[in-house]
Amino acid sequence: MSAIDRRDALRWLGATGAAAFVGCQRGDLAAPAPAIVAMSPLQDPWQTVDPFLFCVHHDDLYPPARPDLSPAASLEGRAMGRDFAGLDGWRMYHGRRVPGFPQHPHRGFETVTVVRRGLLDHSDSLGAAARYGGGDVQWLTAGAGILHAEMFPLLDQAARNPLELFQIWLNLPAVDKFATPHFSMLWASVVPRLQLLDDRGRAVELTIVAGDHAGTAAAPPPPSSWAARADTDVAIWSLRLAPGARWRLPAAGPSSRRVLYYFRGDGLTIDAAAIPSRHAIELRADVPASLAAGASGAELLMLQGRPISEPVVKHGPFVMTTREEIADAYADYQRTRFGGWPWPSDDPVHAADQTRFARHADGRLERPA
Repeated sequence: MSAIDRRDALRWLGATGAAAFVGCQRGDLAAPAPAIVAMSPLQDPWQTVDPFLFCVHHDDLYPPARPDLSPAASLEGRAMGRDFAGLDGWRMYHGRRVPGFPQHPHRGFETVTVVRRGLLDHSDSLGAAARYGGGDVQWLTAGAGILHAEMFPLLDQAARNPLELFQIWLNLPAVDKFATPHFSMLWASVVPRLQLLDDRGRAVELTIVAGDHAGTAAAPPPPSSWAARADTDVAIWSLRLAPGARWRLPAAGPSSRRVLYYFRGDGLTIDAAAIPSRHAIELRADVPASLAAGASGAELLMLQGRPISEPVVKHGPFVMTTREEIADAYADYQRTRFGGWPWPSDDPVHAADQTRFARHADGRLERPA
């Protein structure tokens, strides 16, 4: 559950530099674990390694909705405009009526938003819009610059409205920092979900947002993405292991970095080494790792890729390679507003009866199959 402003997170990242996995190192483990490099407790935001910049897990159980898609509950006691405390199990974030993140800019990287439960309403400065959720993924290349809003509409007036999503920020190399902004919708129906069984028939579900496994490949990422290059070994996977299930995570490229985020469950082992709940585990990518869930099962997110290995300068919502480029980004944003904001409010939501859709900047309308 997130307790940090995404924009503050980038300021924090800029102040602390590259994330380091600390705490339990391989020598501290109770049993040999050849794949494990390091571990650390999950913090908000989750620590990442090159080529990733940021990862946050939003997990909110919203109350029933009002007709205007806002929560039918008192907002008293919340720090409106910056509500990250998780009072009663949910947050307004920067929203003041509907939860979410009203319009804000980005330049120089990509956002990959995986909505596991609930819905997200997207609107941007190019005039594009979308409503997606229930396993859908939006992959947005901010590139040269874009403004977008990400709001969480609540539709059910009779029952609670759960929302769970990952937002992952993937860096762009210098040559693509000024790529034309672009978003792709990867509808749930095209996101591979492999239903596997271990040798005792216990279930392992593997969801492939990026990368491939055993001949099954994810839908293509946007054209300027680091993940679109054949040699970058980018993988974004989620894993759900049934109680007691075992699975062997295959080896990847020797130059890649790989991190597992163990965010749900108790009793996981990796190569027979006990892993504390809610920990990030950096693994050697070039050796396989044997995972075994405890009695409560386990859920994990994996981020993997070959590092871009270029300077990273972050400030606010911009990620560039030099401080001069950061100054230029702010100047460009102040001058152009990255195309302006064509919506009647900073926090637009779509109609209550609107089903999942994506309308692209060129007017093309897309709906899930």
